[in-house]
Amino acid sequence: MHNGCILCGGTGSGKSITGLAYYYIQNGGTVEPMTKMKNPKDLYIITTAKKRDSGEWLGDMSWFYLTPDDDSKIYDHKIVIDSWNNIKKYVDVKNSFFIFDEQRVVGYGTWTKSFLKIAKSNEWILLSATPGDNYMDYMPVFIANGYYKNKSEFTAEHCVYSRFSKFPQIEKFIGTERLNRLRRRVLVDMPYQNPAVQHHEDVWCSYDREAYKTLMRDRWDYEKNEPIENVSELCYKLRRICYADESRAEALKSIFDQHNKLIVFYNFDYELEIIKNIDFGDDVVIAELNGHRHDPEPFGNSKWIYLVQYNAGSEAWNCIKTDTMVFYSQNYSYKMMKQASGRIDRLTTPYKELKYFHLKCRSPIELRITRALAQKKNFNESAFIK
Repeated sequence: MHNGCILCGGTGSGKSITGLAYYYIQNGGTVEPMTKMKNPKDLYIITTAKKRDSGEWLGDMSWFYLTPDDDSKIYDHKIVIDSWNNIKKYVDVKNSFFIFDEQRVVGYGTWTKSFLKIAKSNEWILLSATPGDNYMDYMPVFIANGYYKNKSEFTAEHCVYSRFSKFPQIEKFIGTERLNRLRRRVLVDMPYQNPAVQHHEDVWCSYDREAYKTLMRDRWDYEKNEPIENVSELCYKLRRICYADESRAEALKSIFDQHNKLIVFYNFDYELEIIKNIDFGDDVVIAELNGHRHDPEPFGNSKWIYLVQYNAGSEAWNCIKTDTMVFYSQNYSYKMMKQASGRIDRLTTPYKELKYFHLKCRSPIELRITRALAQKKNFNESAFIK
């Protein structure tokens, strides 16, 4: 590891504690045997709001006798744990150490510009399970490391734009040998012996083909008796035809009959209501993690189902009490699907094999979502409709 690197490891591999160990050693401490740091720099951890609020970082800090609590700490320095939404508050901090968790510096928006300002005056590392899918994703890190002055220099040197597109669209990259060399320089792979093997199985369900064709042809909302005005609304209704099909609920019931401790991920509230109306039996505990409820995990019961909405629970918690997860519907985001898979894939899991069931149908939109995720990309609604 080195200043300005991306520590790349799978979900549950221990990136957080490894990043803290690097900070600890860089500030004069040793971990074997454990000795104290000498005049440590202030530590700022920029993470997701979910991980900030859950206190997950506090547990990892305890291994190094670190705490943001002024009354308990043994060092005379500052420790701040905050979310990416508040990164702009720290652009004037200097001579400190930053750990950027769940790498969010892609594109050239507000977060990236704040990150670049922080990188100029501080030591920093990034932690990520999914660091980037193309060269543009690495551009902010390359600029922060001083390989390029700014975005203009990077794009002028490496990007060829399409002449026929109405908006700036990169047609190809040039100078890729240098880009690959720089990417190898900033990426630090964190290999670890995964105690469990993931087994992913597609469970194919049916859908109402006539309703799907009618909706695509007419673009009419029969519930509101008005035309569908935008792409997002059309895709939402196409997915509802797929996800609300009775065969999907039957498939989940069949999986539960064989695996009676399930974590089920879903997207929309109507899916939640469908699942809750399935007769799983009187002795089954059903708990929820979503924007409406945050039930404690029912892991002490013999039969349970934990219903988790992607946005609310794809990160910052884990469960080693089951070996089975069901994706009732697919999310548009590859990274979110990857993070969700990691909730049961932890270094401490007692299972040697983990089972993942993906409920799908062969509708055009579902097949395109599947293709995008298989290519480690996010699904694009506008491109699909075109």
